[in-house]
Amino acid sequence: MKPFVPEKVKIKPRTVLTVVSLGDPNKVMESYMKALYGTAYSTKMKVYKPLGKIMSIGTLSAFWPDAHLKPKNEWTGIWNIEVPDWVKHKDLLQKDPKIEIKVEKLIGGDGAQILHLGAYSEEGPTIKTLHDFIEKEFSMNMSDIIGNHEEVYLTTPKAKVQKTLIRYLVKK
Repeated sequence: MKPFVPEKVKIKPRTVLTVVSLGDPNKVMESYMKALYGTAYSTKMKVYKPLGKIMSIGTLSAFWPDAHLKPKNEWTGIWNIEVPDWVKHKDLLQKDPKIEIKVEKLIGGDGAQILHLGAYSEEGPTIKTLHDFIEKEFSMNMSDIIGNHEEVYLTTPKAKVQKTLIRYLVKK
């Protein structure tokens, strides 16, 4: 995958641990990430490992359903990490009782994605390129797609060059 070049993809269905945050992600992310990863690793080591099950923990991603509609301090972030299909909500060891982590099944289908290199605050032109690609290649308006704006974080926020996969589920 080349940076800044959009492409059509098949997005697979997946099972995720998920948590919803409200507010500026730069200000609220830390507590939600501690709860999300704390729950994931506690469950992996204390529930599934003793049973001989290997629970893989995937890459962090987030849906941003209202980032284009609201000020940053009012954004909704739906944070996810992929886990095996056999992980069940009843088995989760919640790390923070005030922040509930859930297990959800995400649907798959036809999608489009683009690799952004650089700061999150500089994603605008990359997103516009992807929107234009979707409208042309799928012959549809962005308002007609079924998925929210999704970002897959391939590096940490502190990386010298941040790598973010931006994608949309266009249709089932």
